[in-house]
Amino acid sequence: MDDETKLVQKIPSLARNYISFIGAAIALASLSSIVLLLLLELLQTTNAAYLGIFAYVILPSVLVFGLAVFGAGMLLERRRRRRFSPEEIAAFPKIDFNNPHSRRTFFSFIGLSMIFVFMSAFGSYRAYEHTESVAFCGQTCHETMKPEFVAYGVSPHARVRCVECHVGSGAESYARSKITGAYQLYAVAFNKVPKPITTPVHNMRPARDTCEQCHWPSKFYGNEFKTFSHYGYDEQNSLRSVRMLINVGGGDPASGPVTGIHWHMNIANEITYISSDDHRQVIPWVRIKDRQGNITEYVDRNRPPSSEQLAKAESRRMDCIDCHNRPAHTFLPPDVAVDQSFAAGRLDASLPYFKREAIAVLSRPYNSTDEALASISAGLDQFYRTNYADLYSSKNDSIKSVTKEIQRIFQTYFFPERKTDWQTHPNNIGHLYSSGCFRCHDGEHVSNSGKVIRNDCNICHTVIYDSAGPPDKNVKTGPFQHPVDLGGLADHKCEFCHKANKPFQHPVNLGDISMFSCVECHPRKHEVRSGER
Repeated sequence: MDDETKLVQKIPSLARNYISFIGAAIALASLSSIVLLLLLELLQTTNAAYLGIFAYVILPSVLVFGLAVFGAGMLLERRRRRRFSPEEIAAFPKIDFNNPHSRRTFFSFIGLSMIFVFMSAFGSYRAYEHTESVAFCGQTCHETMKPEFVAYGVSPHARVRCVECHVGSGAESYARSKITGAYQLYAVAFNKVPKPITTPVHNMRPARDTCEQCHWPSKFYGNEFKTFSHYGYDEQNSLRSVRMLINVGGGDPASGPVTGIHWHMNIANEITYISSDDHRQVIPWVRIKDRQGNITEYVDRNRPPSSEQLAKAESRRMDCIDCHNRPAHTFLPPDVAVDQSFAAGRLDASLPYFKREAIAVLSRPYNSTDEALASISAGLDQFYRTNYADLYSSKNDSIKSVTKEIQRIFQTYFFPERKTDWQTHPNNIGHLYSSGCFRCHDGEHVSNSGKVIRNDCNICHTVIYDSAGPPDKNVKTGPFQHPVDLGGLADHKCEFCHKANKPFQHPVNLGDISMFSCVECHPRKHEVRSGER
């Protein structure tokens, strides 16, 4: 019995085979990578959206695969050993360092193993780093994501990585955005991606986890001055300038008045709505809960939903994305894009009817981008060559330059191959080119008590100047005029009279002079007082 026990103990482990060695190497490499990424996660100062999916999902899967290969090698080794007697199975591999071949083989194996482990850890880091990049999100599936990627590149959020809004940090975000999004990979592989890609993204992370990481809602209040430049369709491409105050307002009473557009920020108010379409453009029902807890429900009297529809419909609490629905992927309408290029000086306003012709060539239906670019070039060239032969000859370089700009506009905001443009992806900011604000503020949403969601223009903006309006209706603009006639003191700097945190006080004690203006004692230099020569 003792001899048999000794014999059994000499039999080497079933793990001593090349297949198990490979499995062990895979498992060891993945384990090293997991440890490295976990250390990175502990030491990093910013969110790395894809780090967790590698550390908690992908690499552990590779580790399990390596262990499975390790076990499979043991099973195969067990089957192989059935053909040998116990004494024929060597306890350890025979390595003779005096043999040059064995020595080279051994050290080569050790060196290659170390390189494999190092490259696996380094490769895992580089792989996760690449998946964090905008290029990975926008260009890996180039044709599919091209519209979103190009529009993103000219948006105000072009320096914000895709993963910061679409994925986020934490295992839950990874599972929701990637594991449950496996169908998207299938759709790309088998060309089943819809044209255009539908919006909005219904499983998008809430605004408090995305927008509000940079934008502090309680600090947005007050009014914002904006100038809108509209160029006409007439021969002169006439400019109409509209200046207005956008009533941004605010939703936090601690920061300012709870008024204006950002009253919707829901810091103290809770707005819930139901949309009858997947794009959230038709809103038949709205519920508002104010700061005191009072609830008012509004129904579109032209399209009132039935009680059964309300019971089945999924309600959504309003947040930033319901108005700012195209924050990083805006597809501008032709009219807006051309106006912006005019205002930026990239288009020549002296070319007759250019606005009209540019809009015409941009608005035609095209089957491909190449077809569109050729048609834009031919259309503009033919118009000026036929109707303005002299100008075509004298301003040929200018016509070529503006043609390239119109082609650039098309390539930035129009994608016929993906059937994507401003009409398929409406922008809810404003109300000129889509319903936008008027989805609710149309004057047709009424409560049981007769209250109406107002559509008064002055709620959101106040026009202070319109170049197309009569002069007496516009606010006069020009140099600042002091409310008190300063006379000869008008050329002094403000701080000459205004002292910080102190009311105005004349340097000489003259008693009560509030009924006088400065000019009465300090005449302008060019004025001569009566009686003086």
